Amino acid sequence: MAKTEQRINRALKQMYGSQDWERVSKAIFKRMGQFQQAYGSGTASPRELFHQSDVFMITYPDILRDSEHKPLENLRAFYQSELSSIVNTIHILPFFPYSSDDGFSVMDFYSVDPTLGSWEDISHLKDTGCRLMFDTVINHVSTGSDWFLGFLNGDERYLDYFITVDPDADLSMVTRPRSLPLLTRFETAGGPKYVWTTFSADQIDLNFSNPDTLLAILDVILFYIRQGADIIRLDAIPYLWKEIGTTCIHLPQAHAFVQLLRAVLDELKPDVLVIAEANVPHDENISYLGDGTDEAHMVYQFSLPPLTAHALISGSSEYLSSWASNLNTPSPGTSFLNFTASHDGVGVRPAAGILPEKEVARLIKQTLAHGGKISSKTNQDGSKSPYELNINYYDLLNDPASTEPQELQVNRFLASQAIMLMVKGIPGLYFHSLVGSRNDYEGVAKTGHARSINREKLQLIPFLEELQDPGSLRNAVFSRYKSLLEVRTRESSFHPSGGQEVLDAGPAVFAVLRTSPDGSEQILAMQNVASAEQEVHIRLPETVNQKQQSGWHDLLSFEQYHLEAGVVSLKLSPYQTVWLKLSSPDNLSLH
Repeated sequence: MAKTEQRINRALKQMYGSQDWERVSKAIFKRMGQFQQAYGSGTASPRELFHQSDVFMITYPDILRDSEHKPLENLRAFYQSELSSIVNTIHILPFFPYSSDDGFSVMDFYSVDPTLGSWEDISHLKDTGCRLMFDTVINHVSTGSDWFLGFLNGDERYLDYFITVDPDADLSMVTRPRSLPLLTRFETAGGPKYVWTTFSADQIDLNFSNPDTLLAILDVILFYIRQGADIIRLDAIPYLWKEIGTTCIHLPQAHAFVQLLRAVLDELKPDVLVIAEANVPHDENISYLGDGTDEAHMVYQFSLPPLTAHALISGSSEYLSSWASNLNTPSPGTSFLNFTASHDGVGVRPAAGILPEKEVARLIKQTLAHGGKISSKTNQDGSKSPYELNINYYDLLNDPASTEPQELQVNRFLASQAIMLMVKGIPGLYFHSLVGSRNDYEGVAKTGHARSINREKLQLIPFLEELQDPGSLRNAVFSRYKSLLEVRTRESSFHPSGGQEVLDAGPAVFAVLRTSPDGSEQILAMQNVASAEQEVHIRLPETVNQKQQSGWHDLLSFEQYHLEAGVVSLKLSPYQTVWLKLSSPDNLSLH
């Protein structure tokens, strides 16, 4: 406990200086003692933090709707019948009462939206054997939350929970992730006040420079753990701390908060993982892994979606390969959550410094041509620049108006998903990508929000009928996706802590050599990103040549190959995926 105390106090001093960190420290340890008294001391389970069988699915709680069941019941039933063999972790997007932004404007952190189900439904979902990731939307709360209503009504408990600013203050240095006003005027019991609203006028930023706000949020997180959360997702963590005269992004106090939370959880529940959501350039993103032991266990791999899309749109993996060749985490106790799509759009900022501006412009042009929209942010000089591509990922790669054969389009899309599965890290599958959804234009028209294009809510019975139809797009995507996952989850070479070496197979082929943590097994994963056949001659590293002088095979097609003078030669059809198992000849077995 002494080491934990040092870690917590160091973080508190970073946040509050000599103000009253000692009072806050005592309050935190009181909460920790109460938690331990009720739930026991934290001990790590024998399970590794990460494993090749780890597959996350990102989904809205009401993704599947019908008139007879609560959406959370439908989600559990679908998971049990279709997903339990390939997905072991579900990230349920916010399932609390909310007022806007599809759940990210939370009114009550402690309740399940009754239209979705109940805490009992959350418990039943966990009883299926899957792990659960809960959103902690702690940067802001809804205007309809009790906390903010208390602030408006002059309740002294909440007057410092929010940030009021003189509207004439110089806020030009503040980094803006949106083009909306930073301050919003509200009438309060104490007169009109201008309140900090980073993301929208209905999402009121919390004031973490008030220690009581910090304690209230810590109570929320410990409550989530008691309700079964295995992973805590820190939404919009870079914007947590505000200080006028700074950029108000990535401030040391924001990192100190993550360090504080990590110290508390390491002591109370070391099996609970923390993932930081930071939709920013790569170097800034991975800073939330800290030194590998003191901040988040995982970060989202935000650069992967735009780079993968660019590779398949351009037919060249040059930028993707260059970026992937330098992917590292600070320790085996940290990892990336790989994804191509989510409830948000495809971020443009994470491609900064990797893709030239003209290549980003290519992504933007294709997004607009394929029926998508572009969201912008406001820069410090008042100008605006693209922030994210709002489009379904399948339609980003495939023109909805195209007459291309469905098989070719499916091949192109699954090539993007195969890349995500090949790259070092843990796969994060968005529900709509898994089941072959398309742009939801009706959703955009209904809400007026560009992000709704990839947030469609599905009617259960028609969806299941379509999924089971052998000729449907949903069936084609889902069945082949499952096959990829079934192979990936059993191969130790794809372990998140395993090795990764990007090999040169020509610009049209993305090739990585993945090695199991103990070095006993290897897989050469290759993806043709072009619409034309590619003839590949790839020389393997000497470490492979010395061990592998015999036959090996493609885990997906079962085709046998032979190594000749250290060179692999084969032809890849358009968008073909090949995962060659490089194991000792006496251990070679077909799956």
